[in-house]
Amino acid sequence: MATDFDGSPSGAALVSAMAAGPVLLDGGLSNQLAAQGCDLSDALWSARLLLDEPRQLVAAHRAYFLAGARVATTASYQASRAGFATRGVDAAKTDRLLALSVEVARLAAEEVAAELGDGRPRWVAASVGPYGAVLADGSEYRGHYGLSAAELAEFHRPRLEVLAAAGPDVLAVETVPDLLEAAVLAECVRGLGVPVWFSFGAADGLTRGGEPLAEVFALVAEVPEAVAVGVNCCAPQEVEAAVALAAEVTGLPAVAYPNSGEGWDAAARRWTGPAAFDPALAASWVAAGARLVGGCCRVGPAAIAAIAERATGVDAGPGERPGG
Repeated sequence: MATDFDGSPSGAALVSAMAAGPVLLDGGLSNQLAAQGCDLSDALWSARLLLDEPRQLVAAHRAYFLAGARVATTASYQASRAGFATRGVDAAKTDRLLALSVEVARLAAEEVAAELGDGRPRWVAASVGPYGAVLADGSEYRGHYGLSAAELAEFHRPRLEVLAAAGPDVLAVETVPDLLEAAVLAECVRGLGVPVWFSFGAADGLTRGGEPLAEVFALVAEVPEAVAVGVNCCAPQEVEAAVALAAEVTGLPAVAYPNSGEGWDAAARRWTGPAAFDPALAASWVAAGARLVGGCCRVGPAAIAAIAERATGVDAGPGERPGG
């Protein structure tokens, strides 16, 4: 299947850039915010900053752009009407906060473009996390929540519509854990007029819910808005085989942005175990078909800069090379 999205000009420009070669994504937003001194202990996680400290989000996006990233992923992964309602925020204000997530990422792109004066395009991906992310209990690493397709659609559709209307260059439908939620999301993004990448959590060559990756890749690739399919927030060693499979099954460019390889302890709200992210591995992901390449949780600006330096052909901008 060929990528033929013909919607927004900015989205089409990103698709063209992917056709020309791999495009560098950012890394984990939460770890960069923590490095900036932000308290992420709230159940809203990085989405809390939309409510309380949006300028911290600008700074985090800037850090990745200055490291060479061409795409900033917004702080909307865990943002929802249900989640913000626990803080007394009504639906109308929540929708404004979702739109703000796109605005602050765009502002960071504009600031860096003016600062570097390099004339290079930088894009904004509006993050759409799975239902399990809102539960803040690690459910996105298991899936199969016990909800019906209708209930999942009722949750996802409004925020997808708000995010699409906010004018991102692409929707990043990410960390999808199972086939049911993938099918719901595939229907919810149809007709929104924004290109979409779909990325799945993966373990042992399967989705987090235990289904064959080939099955979920094929399902979402049928969506007209789909411009890339792959994996994210999985261990780095899962990526190469998954990317090759995604490219083979879908004919689309693949997306690859694993986490550090550490495990998430949802009860303690901390990462455990050794890190296994090696920026040099990105070259093998590109060789396997990845055209959107970066990192997820616990992968910071220094690692993103290292990908740009070590993975031949990854299209990164010049800029500062942060040390941590």
